[in-house]
Amino acid sequence: MERREEQQPGAGAASALDFTVENVEKALHQLYYDPNIENKNLAQKWLMQAQVSPQAWHFSWQLLQPDKVPEIQYFGASALHIKISRYWSDIPSDQYESLKAQLFTQITRFASGSKIVLTRLCVALASLALSMMPDTWPCAVADMVRLFQAEDSPVDGQGRCLALLELLTVLPEEFQTSRLPQYRKGLVRASLAVECGAVFPLLEQLLQQPSSPGCVRQKVLKCFSSWVQLEVPLQDCEALMQAAFAALQDSELFDSSVEAIVNAISQPDAQRYVNTLLKLIPLVLGLQEQLRQAVQNGDMETSHGICRIAVALGENHSRALLDQVEHWQSFLALVNMIMFCTGIPGHYPVNETTSSLTLTFWYTLQDDILSFEAEKQAVYQQVYRPVYFQLVDVLLHKAQFPSDEEYGFWSSDEKEQFRIYRVDISDTLMYVYEMLGSELLSNLYDKLGRLLTSSEEPYSWQHTEALLYGFQSIAETIDVNYSDVVPGLIGLIPRISISNVQLADTVMFTIGALSEWLADHPVMINSVLPLVLHALGNPELSVSSVSTLKKICRECKYDLPPYAANIVAVSQDVLMKQIHKTSQCMWLMQALGFLLSALQVEEILKNLHSLISPYIQQLEKLAEEIPNPSNKLAIVHILGLLSNLFTTLDVSHHEDEHEGPELRRLPVPQGPNPVVVVLQQVFQLIQKVLSKWLNDAQVVEAVCAIFEKSVKTLLDDFAPMVPQLCEMLGRMYSTVPQASALDLTRQLVHIFAHEPAHFPPIEVLFLLVTSVTLTLFQQGPRDHPDIVDSFMQLLAQALKRKPDLFLCERLDVKAIFQCAVLALKFPEAPTVKASCGFFTELLPRCGEVEPVGKVVQEDGRVLLAAVLEAIGGQASRSLMDCFADILFALNKHCFSLLSMWIKEALQPPGFPSARLSPEQKDTFSQQILRERVNKRRVKEMVKEFTLLCRGLHGTDYTADY
Repeated sequence: MERREEQQPGAGAASALDFTVENVEKALHQLYYDPNIENKNLAQKWLMQAQVSPQAWHFSWQLLQPDKVPEIQYFGASALHIKISRYWSDIPSDQYESLKAQLFTQITRFASGSKIVLTRLCVALASLALSMMPDTWPCAVADMVRLFQAEDSPVDGQGRCLALLELLTVLPEEFQTSRLPQYRKGLVRASLAVECGAVFPLLEQLLQQPSSPGCVRQKVLKCFSSWVQLEVPLQDCEALMQAAFAALQDSELFDSSVEAIVNAISQPDAQRYVNTLLKLIPLVLGLQEQLRQAVQNGDMETSHGICRIAVALGENHSRALLDQVEHWQSFLALVNMIMFCTGIPGHYPVNETTSSLTLTFWYTLQDDILSFEAEKQAVYQQVYRPVYFQLVDVLLHKAQFPSDEEYGFWSSDEKEQFRIYRVDISDTLMYVYEMLGSELLSNLYDKLGRLLTSSEEPYSWQHTEALLYGFQSIAETIDVNYSDVVPGLIGLIPRISISNVQLADTVMFTIGALSEWLADHPVMINSVLPLVLHALGNPELSVSSVSTLKKICRECKYDLPPYAANIVAVSQDVLMKQIHKTSQCMWLMQALGFLLSALQVEEILKNLHSLISPYIQQLEKLAEEIPNPSNKLAIVHILGLLSNLFTTLDVSHHEDEHEGPELRRLPVPQGPNPVVVVLQQVFQLIQKVLSKWLNDAQVVEAVCAIFEKSVKTLLDDFAPMVPQLCEMLGRMYSTVPQASALDLTRQLVHIFAHEPAHFPPIEVLFLLVTSVTLTLFQQGPRDHPDIVDSFMQLLAQALKRKPDLFLCERLDVKAIFQCAVLALKFPEAPTVKASCGFFTELLPRCGEVEPVGKVVQEDGRVLLAAVLEAIGGQASRSLMDCFADILFALNKHCFSLLSMWIKEALQPPGFPSARLSPEQKDTFSQQILRERVNKRRVKEMVKEFTLLCRGLHGTDYTADY
């Protein structure tokens, strides 16, 4: 035993005798210096056990001896903190005073020693103070101040002062992270609020006396910053805040001063102290010269810090300050200072990082202005509308791209940050529209018009792009159909000289944003469509051009027949040339689906023939080849193109039905649906492809996607395909079960199972996939959580749409029930959720479907046991609502059975958790049985019960639950 310890003290689960000073030191040496990562991990695990062991009280003090190295002393101090903060109840009350005295002694000793050890000891004493306040140690903070100011200490005055400041700094921080019960937290907070009377005068004195060295003043500011987060009344902070503002002139103290001021201003309670806030405005405005100097000298840190202060005051207190109408000019001056920060020179994020801090302020100010009653709002609108027009100019200037040369030097990370920054600007412009209304669009249009028609000086593409970006930001989310400037804008777009990818992208996105307007003004389509079709041929404009064409085809499809041939020809050309990436090819097919939907059936078939034929020929060739990775990619790509085309190709105009019958602008065509015609033509080819790729989930998924998307789009029109698709799905699933086949079966059940003509093939398919899946369960379903998930969803859908499927004699309802209970125990949350969904559909059918009622009566106990086991701790807490749904359904539909089963199930000791008393189990069963109406109440009961089962009731872990 002794020898093993010497070799490797960190190994294994140590007994109590192992936790000696020597072994702790060896384990620490192993943790810091052993090159073997496994040994390090073992040592760390062992040390964590040592820290919480009863022996920690003994070895911690020894590890703090002066002859030990700081790493060892630090571990000793940390162990003390853990014991005090987490195991306070283990400490006898008659030892509080000696523990306190020992900690004071150690802190005094380390005042001139290692700073990291000093901090840990201060945190330990802070934790002790919080546990003893306010009863056992009522004047803790005042005592700390008095003890450290004693002249008889062996440590020099500055060392004592820094140690005291460290202790006072960590005390509020420890309070914020402490695990004190809620009622104690309130008492301790109130006690600390009183105790700040012993802290602030000391801090003021140290900050204001000229003889205080920089390190002390730095520590004072950090201590003040820590205390203000305890929601100290802002008026009590006035003197310290003025001192902190003065300290902003000292570059060494700048960062700490900013942090302290921002924390003080930002505390939620601060808005109650309006007089203090008003006194702060001149102090903030007094920083403008320092801000200008910093901007001029490229000092980003100083400009950033001053901006943070101005924004903290404006953003947190705009409502309170706007209420002081007589002080409107000083607040307007603060707003203008923030405007300067928004428009700070340079490109974000390369030359400046400050402007982004200000954007939320403009939202807040606008919300506050618009929340006033009409009269006051009118006054402030008069003052602030010009400010917001100026803001638009500033934001569009900041959104401008740098020169091509400069942009070329930016890293990909900088470009991405700039993109996100422009999105934030776009969101702000959209928000500002609420304040400025249509005048904002007119303003942008006038600027763009002057820029494009001016012959005096050549305009920069960046300026044009920014103005268009402003338009696009608003048009994307605001209804601009009634704007009188959009026709002019559409007229201006073709005049733009597009010499640059960024500008071309924005032109595309702007056209896309105006697609709804174009649907109402079809005469203008011809002005912009050629630009979009031309851009399709440029791979650099792939995303913008394809998404814009898709929007136009979706919104304007009834006005596009005259352009259809051209759109199809250009699209075919770019698809054949493989200009676009896969996802854009899919979007392009969706665009063509929208376009073709509005044509006559014979036109659709003609276009489909020319569009699809090359792909069908390619697929025929691929179907002959021996499967390999490259031809698999090609097959999946072609199948993807077809399914995306069929997603939107809807000649019956189902998509328009939610908009009302008056908007269905074309008669529903008679005869076979073009999609069905095509599917029937390629059906055998698809089967041929499948025969070679049945083992490949990706290919099977791609085949199923074609039919699933077609079914969703065509609905009843898909009917002619049902028998052959059911047959194909049955063969597929029997050979190699795949989740995608079950999902497609679920779609067919959903749409066609209730129709007598289609019930026979669907019933055959349903019985077949159920039989195959039940066999899979016998072989071991754990490797197929996706199949089990889809199977449960299929069963639930069958019960919902066509419960008659469960009446068939060949359906083994008992086996289905047992498999679903098994699925409740899967580790995968989606599978468990789907299984719970099945049971919540099954239980209400107990009365109407005889086989279901029989199996619930026979095996309901097993289901209840599985549910209680899950609630007892076997399943994730996030799933408790799903299990509560099963309990609620049992109670509502099988009450007499449940009342008998639940008492039996909870009878055995330790089930469903060893932490439960018989009384708690009894209370839970009574609560559940009483609640047959309110599902929400049952969910709350289950949440409470699962916390009891897991030993988490009343702990911090329940806070977000």
